[in-house]
Amino acid sequence: MGKIVARPESGKLFFDFRYRNKRCREQTTLDDSPANRRKLESILKKIEAEITLGTFDYASYFPSSPRANNFAPDTKREAAEVVRAQAETPLFADFVRDWLNEMRIQWRKSHITTVEGTLTNYLNPEFGEKEVGRITKKDILDFRASLAKVTTRSGKQLSTSRINRIMTPLRMILGEAANRYEFSSPYHGIKSLKVPRTDVEPLCKHPRFSCTAD
Repeated sequence: MGKIVARPESGKLFFDFRYRNKRCREQTTLDDSPANRRKLESILKKIEAEITLGTFDYASYFPSSPRANNFAPDTKREAAEVVRAQAETPLFADFVRDWLNEMRIQWRKSHITTVEGTLTNYLNPEFGEKEVGRITKKDILDFRASLAKVTTRSGKQLSTSRINRIMTPLRMILGEAANRYEFSSPYHGIKSLKVPRTDVEPLCKHPRFSCTAD
């Protein structure tokens, strides 16, 4: 975790962070003040996010630094590290088995049965053989779109609320996997489908009420 530090002799702020297992300290011309610290902390967060994603270009942030040449971009190597990290995540079906066992103590038996049915009928057939860290946002949206084409035994399409209930365990599973294996959940930013309002019958159509004109 990097930080913003002030030099005692000059009062100027500098970046202090680690990159490629080396400590990097880069001087700025900004004086130590709350506003300047907030500004540099915001930049530091962006730097660390890019380091995590493997897209950080040292020279673009510190072009005059002597370290810039030593840290020339190695996109292929850093991309490979990201892929390796993703490849270390388990298959969706394997992760779900452990996740469900952990959740049983929190849920009623009826809810467990419902979730098991959703996993068996929908989620595992679609995602079971995929590594949980490689599931993408497009995979999720394509799967949800495919549910709109599913027909029930009575020949009806799945309702919007039913589709949302199928998607809820998927959101929970990917969120938990993201926390455990330190990747960004692909479900982030996906909202539930809007459920149409059902028409409410007016009271005059109810058998217990009658409507009369004044």
